[in-house]
Amino acid sequence: MNAETIVLASGNLGKLREFQTILAPYDVELVPQSEFDVEAAEEIGLSFVENALIKARHACAVTGLPAIADDSGIEVDALDGEPGIYSARYAGIGGPTADMENNLKLLAEMEQIPESERTARFQCVIVFMRHARDPMPLICQGTWEGRILFAESGANGFGYDPLFYVPDYDCSSAELSPDIKNSLSHRGQALRQLVNVWNSHR
Repeated sequence: MNAETIVLASGNLGKLREFQTILAPYDVELVPQSEFDVEAAEEIGLSFVENALIKARHACAVTGLPAIADDSGIEVDALDGEPGIYSARYAGIGGPTADMENNLKLLAEMEQIPESERTARFQCVIVFMRHARDPMPLICQGTWEGRILFAESGANGFGYDPLFYVPDYDCSSAELSPDIKNSLSHRGQALRQLVNVWNSHR
């Protein structure tokens, strides 16, 4: 890959760290949209794919640069797939306490659900657009199966990581090292797909 500045259509520092770690071996400078004073796009889509496209197109249009956007969230089977695309704003609160409030709401909703019915998965869709009018965006997807714990555990990660039980490692996502998490996670899967096909797309 040639060196290239790419905008990450997100202000989420946790996502930025994960993206930068996975893309570190490649000659890519990933810059968060906040450095270009790009305001967050209004996520009016009804699916992860739609929202990722909206965010990437918006970042491209404002900066004139290629952009990567992801839309991700957690689906809980006992809640008919909620919070889904509304994962980041599940509790209706933004800002630095959003993760905590979202987790508290999910725990409350799941309070009466037995362990055998607490299956869930993280979903991630990543979109790469060369420019705002790119007629063939690159779309990659990853899924990470697990279960919702009865209480938070672990201090790594962000979002719902402290509540997401990873059966193969018998711990929460927030108790995994970054390297192991990136090798397993929905976002890691989607990013590796992106890297694998990037050269042929550009």
